[in-house]
Amino acid sequence: MFPKELYEFLAKHTLIEIKGGITRDSFLKIWMVEVDKRLFARSWNKSEKSWFTEFQRTGVGEIKYGEEVIRVQGEKIDAENPINHKISQAYIKKYNQPENLKYSQGISQPEYFDYTMEFSLYDNP
Repeated sequence: MFPKELYEFLAKHTLIEIKGGITRDSFLKIWMVEVDKRLFARSWNKSEKSWFTEFQRTGVGEIKYGEEVIRVQGEKIDAENPINHKISQAYIKKYNQPENLKYSQGISQPEYFDYTMEFSLYDNP
């Protein structure tokens, strides 16, 4: 379970910062959603070198919300996992602003299920 401040931040903001792996210097602003107190994000660009592929390669990274930075683990969700439908619903509900609707509907399509990452607190000292 994440700190309650992180959930509060997500409820109030559309962007959160992420850094995949251990060698990247900068954070990238992305969309993230909560489903049943679990945190998920999807790769919009599906690029070969991204926060998503770094999490796949290393399994670790960081999330920055406000001034707080926490280390996290990331695990790719199987495209067939039924949770993907709840994640899609969460994207459409959260990113329903007129300027975001096209993207939230896009990232909620089944073609993005294979680009879904779940985050958990880093538990390795």
